[in-house]
Amino acid sequence: MAKYSSLTDIRSALAAREDASLAPWAAKNSGGVRRAPEPGLETGYRQNFSVDVDRILHSRAYTRYIDKTQVFYLIQNDHVSHRVLHVQLVSKIARTIARFLSLNEDLSEAIALGHDIGHTPFGHDGEIHLSELCQEHGIGTFQHNIQSVQFLERVERHGGGWNLCLQTLDGILCHDGEVHNRELAPLPGKTFKDLDREIREKQENPRQTLTPMTLEGCVVRMADTISYIGRDIEDAIRLGLIVRKDLPPECSKVLGDTNGAIVHNLVTDILANSVGRPSVTFSPEVSDALRELKRFNLNRIYTNPEVKPHGGRIRELFRILWDRFLGDLKAGNEKSLIYKRFLSGKAPAYQDSHRPEEIVRDFIAGMTDQYFLDLCPEKMRLEVRRMP
Repeated sequence: MAKYSSLTDIRSALAAREDASLAPWAAKNSGGVRRAPEPGLETGYRQNFSVDVDRILHSRAYTRYIDKTQVFYLIQNDHVSHRVLHVQLVSKIARTIARFLSLNEDLSEAIALGHDIGHTPFGHDGEIHLSELCQEHGIGTFQHNIQSVQFLERVERHGGGWNLCLQTLDGILCHDGEVHNRELAPLPGKTFKDLDREIREKQENPRQTLTPMTLEGCVVRMADTISYIGRDIEDAIRLGLIVRKDLPPECSKVLGDTNGAIVHNLVTDILANSVGRPSVTFSPEVSDALRELKRFNLNRIYTNPEVKPHGGRIRELFRILWDRFLGDLKAGNEKSLIYKRFLSGKAPAYQDSHRPEEIVRDFIAGMTDQYFLDLCPEKMRLEVRRMP
């Protein structure tokens, strides 16, 4: 027993170190709150946000990051980013910023690792296609940040969820990496009731901007942008969509023209402008350059028709799978893969609390790119095979 009691002593020492070393506005592990109390955790030696990191890493949805598109899909190039790499980069950048600003690194990591778990196959295109279907069938818009919370709270562990801390789920919901902020300060004091309300409001109005309740959540939102902006440029150059000299000169002058330089300059600017402040802030010059570079990426990369030659066919395949699995659910066809691969083992409460359309949404959203294609009609699957 003595060796186990010494472990709880270590937890007490870690808590004391947090009190002494973290900034006054940092999130403390002692403040982590879950929907359902877990006495074993409360009296054990593991800290709250570290537990959340482990639970996300061990989730089935995290495993599926390995074959989820970041930007470029159906590309046979091992050096083009997938979702799993993006998430790891966000985590690393967020932890670096958190360390220098004396914030909670474990909470930053948990939010970063979980922030894209709700992404569909085929990236943002898949999100658009699935949202169209969800709206047509009366279950509201589809947004990957909301779906990330859905997976972690209501789908994982046979429908029981991981019982993550409010601070982690809030950061995941509010990450909105596409929104541009020069300065971002947290909105503290939220409850699970607020989380549920914000999910409903965001689903009704996708344009509504949410603010994280912790500074660590704000850091992850900034780190999300920092991690993808230069990396997507490098991928586009590698694929011959742009050349480096295409980058706006005013952006290159301020931020650099390589991913390494862009990440370094953005992180350095945040640190220089945020130390000792309860907000995460870019300088005006860097913020303006970043905004312009995001505009360049949107026009030259994300909406470039050369990036998505199969976009229309992918949209058609989403509809085919939606109709098939929704029909199987309504017909009670238990031989269907949605029963065998998704509902099998789920707690009755999951199926009782979700409409058939919501179950189909969860099933399709969780698919990897390849699994999605494997379920499609063979002729159409061949038509959208990966490009060299």
